[in-house]
Amino acid sequence: MSRRRNSKPRLQSRDPLYKNILLYIFVTRLMRHGKKSRSYHLMYSTLEQIYKRTKREPLEIIENATRIVTPTVHLKSRRVGGTTYQIPIEVGARRGTIIAITWILHASRQRPERNMVIRLSAEIMDSARGIGASVRKRETIHRRADANKSFVRYRF
Repeated sequence: MSRRRNSKPRLQSRDPLYKNILLYIFVTRLMRHGKKSRSYHLMYSTLEQIYKRTKREPLEIIENATRIVTPTVHLKSRRVGGTTYQIPIEVGARRGTIIAITWILHASRQRPERNMVIRLSAEIMDSARGIGASVRKRETIHRRADANKSFVRYRF
């Protein structure tokens, strides 16, 4: 953070087909070994798969799933006097969205289906309905943060 001037706002790129920031973040998080074109292909195939199964707009489903999975608190380990505490810290909107996307992709990689398109579309649809591994992860984090809220005094 600059101490002399105000920092410039970040310019977020958008995906070339839908001009959506959220899809671009999904693609960059989905990417492995710098293969962005393959990542775009997987994401667009996932959107087609979601449309075939639900007959609804896939971007709305993805935005809804991300909104449901987005956490409001985050646990951070802090060592105080020889003891490590899990301290709940509020998460900003941008960071929360990135965490939600990471959880959705991680949960989809753990699924037993045949290929990544089917796994990712199934996880996104499950998350939009409020079920699935990524939603359980959010609920677990919130429960742990609620249990450790007495340690907020050690925040800084």
